[in-house]
Amino acid sequence: MAAAVFRAAAPFRAATSRRRVMGDSVDSLGDGPVAQHWNPERYQREAGFVAELGRPLLTLLAAQTGARVLDLGCGDGRLTLEVAAGGAQVTGVDLSPDLVATARGRGLDVQVADAAALPYPDASFDAVLSNAALHWMTAPEPVLGEVARVLKPGGRFVGEMGGAGNVAAIVGAITNALAQRGIEVTRAYPWYFPTLAQYRAQLEAAGFTVDTIERFARPTDLPADITGWLATFAESFLSLVPASQRDQLVGDIRDALEPSLKQADGRWAADYVRLRFSAHKAAT
Repeated sequence: MAAAVFRAAAPFRAATSRRRVMGDSVDSLGDGPVAQHWNPERYQREAGFVAELGRPLLTLLAAQTGARVLDLGCGDGRLTLEVAAGGAQVTGVDLSPDLVATARGRGLDVQVADAAALPYPDASFDAVLSNAALHWMTAPEPVLGEVARVLKPGGRFVGEMGGAGNVAAIVGAITNALAQRGIEVTRAYPWYFPTLAQYRAQLEAAGFTVDTIERFARPTDLPADITGWLATFAESFLSLVPASQRDQLVGDIRDALEPSLKQADGRWAADYVRLRFSAHKAAT
């Protein structure tokens, strides 16, 4: 993916073209992933845990009253609202117009913007926060450069994203189900899940000093079974088959994952692995 994208709350692609497969339309970007679309109601229903599990970032952020904070990939604004409630002056950006509209409905200062081309002057913010967004940005260097640019000297960058191994079981099941249909999955892969060492090096290359960084497994309970998660986050994979075949594809993926992701009490948990960090820009 050539352009930066935003969160499991708002990934961006260039304008899609169309191709025809067996009489059904399929969104296509040539050799790249299809466009991810975000439905605010479905996101709230199937992915409400994203904001809830991002709350530890607020402790790392420790934003002072009046501090200017940018929420990078703010999605529907739930976590942004909590930062604002603490007294910070919060601005949010996201590339999903629908999710931005939802965030604005919460009374937040939010706009549609690309993380690789932020519409702010140099040194505009005291801190940048990003929850579950950076792994949608498969070209991290320009994004990190923009974060460093808009931060004031000494400003902090606090974030959490998918790390190496994130949703490995889910991706494996998707890959196998598509392979059985003769479809290569590589071009549809929409995420960047770096190792701890990789992301530390990228932060440092962008001019940050890394204060803390950790990678940890966090199996994440889902509100229903894996089908809601697939509909919400895996559009690029599902769109590789015609619309008439997607229910069967999802069913095959669900069946493959049930032994490993369905728990004894009947609930499902996604195999999340997270990368959480706090860094700061040099003071001078």
